[in-house]
Amino acid sequence: MPAAPTTWRTLGQWAGTGSRQTESFDVVSGALRLQWEVRGTTAGAGPFRVWLHSAISGRPLQVIVDHAGPGQGTAHVADDPRVSYLLIEADDMTWTATLDEALARP
Repeated sequence: MPAAPTTWRTLGQWAGTGSRQTESFDVVSGALRLQWEVRGTTAGAGPFRVWLHSAISGRPLQVIVDHAGPGQGTAHVADDPRVSYLLIEADDMTWTATLDEALARP
């Protein structure tokens, strides 16, 4: 029997310069995809890191991205269903990020 097709539900889209904490979002399936891009870094800019945090306890759950300099990518993450948020560390960087969750189609 073939696997059920997957559809992606956007949990949030963010853009900015510098570090930021996102608003909380509800993770239902635990299968996440983060699409990110960093551009416009300055000399001496630190790494671009994206952390997944529990919105209930505030504790960090895992690092999703740890990248130096300009670039882009897609990171897939598995976690338990819970209310979460992202902490984006990006000193002196301009960035965009989109977080989607995989949901099986009925």
